[in-house]
Amino acid sequence: MWTVLIGLLAKRTGTSERLLRHDERAGLLRPERLPNGYRTYDEGAEEAVQRIRALLAAGLPTRGIRQVLPCTTAEATVLPCPGILDALRTRLRTLDRRSAEIATARKILQRTITTAEAASGVPTPP
Repeated sequence: MWTVLIGLLAKRTGTSERLLRHDERAGLLRPERLPNGYRTYDEGAEEAVQRIRALLAAGLPTRGIRQVLPCTTAEATVLPCPGILDALRTRLRTLDRRSAEIATARKILQRTITTAEAASGVPTPP
């Protein structure tokens, strides 16, 4: 079994030490502590960080990741653990609503710009 300090884990995963500390505070990572207070991570930490980053990129909040993380494989595949698919579907519906809201706001903004350009005689860029 090998262990690494936070700096090396950050380097190996391309994640900042600050984010690793945040993940620890959020309950996503559980490093051991040396007598001097340094964090040490075991060999599973690298894969865990990659899974956390993949789930964050998918739009899950840390609260949701804490629920989903135990049901993921090393390849960040989510297994059908009890309640997980429902939680993921709920998150997807939330993202769909937000996406629709952003699309509506974008249309309004575009219309506002077009109207202002037309009123001022400023040509519309391509």
